[in-house]
Amino acid sequence: MKREHSCFALFSGGLDSILAVLHMQKLGYRVLPIFFSTPFFGADKARETAKKIGLDLIVHDLTDLHLKMLENPKYGYGKNMNPCIDCHGLMFHEAGKLMKEYNVDFIISGEVMGQRPMSQRKDALNAVGKLSEIKDLLVRPLSQKLLNDTLPIREGWVKKEEMLDIQGRNRKRQMKMAEDYGINFYPSPGGGCLLTDTGFSRKLKDLMQYNMINKRSIEFLKTGRHLRLNNNVKLIIGRNEKENNIISELASNEIVLQAKNFPGPLGIIQSNEKLKIEDIKLCGSIILRYNSKVEKSVIIQYGKNFEFNDEFEVDKMAEENVKQYLI
Repeated sequence: MKREHSCFALFSGGLDSILAVLHMQKLGYRVLPIFFSTPFFGADKARETAKKIGLDLIVHDLTDLHLKMLENPKYGYGKNMNPCIDCHGLMFHEAGKLMKEYNVDFIISGEVMGQRPMSQRKDALNAVGKLSEIKDLLVRPLSQKLLNDTLPIREGWVKKEEMLDIQGRNRKRQMKMAEDYGINFYPSPGGGCLLTDTGFSRKLKDLMQYNMINKRSIEFLKTGRHLRLNNNVKLIIGRNEKENNIISELASNEIVLQAKNFPGPLGIIQSNEKLKIEDIKLCGSIILRYNSKVEKSVIIQYGKNFEFNDEFEVDKMAEENVKQYLI
C-alpha cells in the first residue's frame, strides 16, 4: 500500500542503511536515499550499493561545513579525530535544509541503538537529534520501537508497531533480514571513515596545528610519507611508483623535487610562505634517505609543474636524523 508521506534516508551503503530503506519501501513509503560526502568518506561504496538495489542516490558535498565543524566539535572526538555525534548531527541538519527542495516529510537512518559505543547510545542518538535542529522529524526504523515518539509517529505518518526494536552489536537480526530481502553483497560493519584511522588522524592534527588544512592538503594525507620541517614547511615523499603517480596528479603549485639521473621517490613541498633555498635543500637531503640507489651526495632537481629548471647537490641524510621530522 502506497503511503502518503515520503522521506529522506541517510544512506551509507552499509547493511543497516540498506535495511532501513528496504523496510520503509516495503511499507509503501517513497524513500530518497542521500549521501553526504567529505574528503574523509567518499560516495563510491554508497553509489555501488545503491545501484545494486536499484536506488537513485543523491550525493551532496558537505566538505566546507564539515571542516568547520571538525575544528571544534561540540561533543568532541572519538578514539582518533572522528567527531561522530557532531558529524551525524550535521548530516541530519543539512538533510533538513533540503527537505522542501525534494518534497519529503521526514528523515530516516539505519542507526541501531547501542551498536556503536560513541554515536549510537540512546543519549548519543538524542544528542544527534538536538544538533540537527530537526529532532522531531527523525525516525530510526530499525530501533524506533525503543525510542521516543517523534512527530511522524505522533501524527500517524509512521505506525510505531511497524517499526523494529533492534539493539546492541549483535547483527543476527539484520543478517536474517538481509537474507529475506535477497541481499548478500553488503560490506562488513565499521570502517570507511579516514578520521577513525590513527595514522591519518595524526597527520590531520598536524595540518590543523599549523593552519595548512584545506581540501587539497587533505587529499595528500591519503598517500606517501609526511614530514614536518618547521612551522611553515612540510614534505611529502612517495614510497613507491604508485604513490609517486598519485602525488604527481595532486601537485599543482607546489615545488616538486627528485634525484637527477637516479630513479626513486618524488617529493612535494607544501609551505605557508615563500620557500627558502635551505628548506628546499633540506627536503632534498631527506628524499635521498629513501633512495636506495644513492649512497652519498647527488644532484637534486626541482621546480613547479614538473619543470625542473633548478638543481643543487646535497648529501644523503642519515636515517637517525630523518626520524625527528616524521609526522
